[in-house]
Amino acid sequence: MKIAVLGLGFMGATHVHAWREIPGAELAAVASHNPRRLAGDLSDVGGNLGGSTAPLDFSAITKYSNAEEAVRDSRVEAVDICLPTHLHESVAIAALAAGKHVIVEKPMALDAAAADRMIAAAAHHGRILMAAHVVRFLTPYSLAADAVRASRLGPVRAAIFRRRCAAPAWSAWFGDPERSGGGAFDLLIHDIDYCLHVFGNPEAVTASGYADLAHGIDWIAAQFWYPSIGAVAISGGWHHRSAFPFSAEFTIVCADGTLEFNSAGTPLTEYRADSGPHTCDVPAADGYRAELEYFLECATRGEKPSRCPPEESAMAVKAALLMLESRARNGEKIACNL
Repeated sequence: MKIAVLGLGFMGATHVHAWREIPGAELAAVASHNPRRLAGDLSDVGGNLGGSTAPLDFSAITKYSNAEEAVRDSRVEAVDICLPTHLHESVAIAALAAGKHVIVEKPMALDAAAADRMIAAAAHHGRILMAAHVVRFLTPYSLAADAVRASRLGPVRAAIFRRRCAAPAWSAWFGDPERSGGGAFDLLIHDIDYCLHVFGNPEAVTASGYADLAHGIDWIAAQFWYPSIGAVAISGGWHHRSAFPFSAEFTIVCADGTLEFNSAGTPLTEYRADSGPHTCDVPAADGYRAELEYFLECATRGEKPSRCPPEESAMAVKAALLMLESRARNGEKIACNL
């Protein structure tokens, strides 16, 4: 399948590297307003996770200076949208109308109505739409989800998820909430989506925190209320623009044991009440490649992505916005009718 990657920032560059390793996928086109990046020089691309800065050979790939031109390329069968969030809806709908399958970076859209319009367009044009919620494909998270669903450690009693990083300094659009939704929205959408994926829709949400985007700070502490779980907390966001390291972690407390993971040094570990710590066997895997391979499989077969359906991605957007609303209302408890 011929793929076009739209946007060559941090995530676009990450996806380009992954697509080039996936059998059955051909990177046919790239789009960027940056001539240097179109030439294959991605050395100025920043990001949380590092990555290769070696030049890429785009000589056999069609290059476009804007996404709209790439969407109209008749050879392209699927587009991978790695553009600023405020552009997701318009470009996705144009691509779907042009007969392309679409994978779009998270957050799926800036608001619920936009996400719903994208889903409706995919259904109308008979194309596959998927949001790139990579956490669902990261092995520690997927193994923990399997353990929770199988009640391997008994029913869940409490859980906390935290994700933090320095405010992105590599792309100015992140600091504009009209384009990115802000730091807590853009970053914690991962954990919100995962909670909905594993625990279902919460009854309500409360949140408090602090935002000063001019100085790169957007921090939140939220609680998602589930009637059968004591507490599910999500916290984190952006810190000052500096070398503050990225980290993601979770603790899931069950009746018969606890699951713990921290990207900064604690592998997925199981702590049972009746035994010592057990480090889980976590096969090495590239989550970005895994999510793109899954999208390719769905697009090739014409099957809706049940592992990451766009309806759930839209619900994550809605829940994230309710979380921000609660913060703005000084922690008011807001019902989640997703």
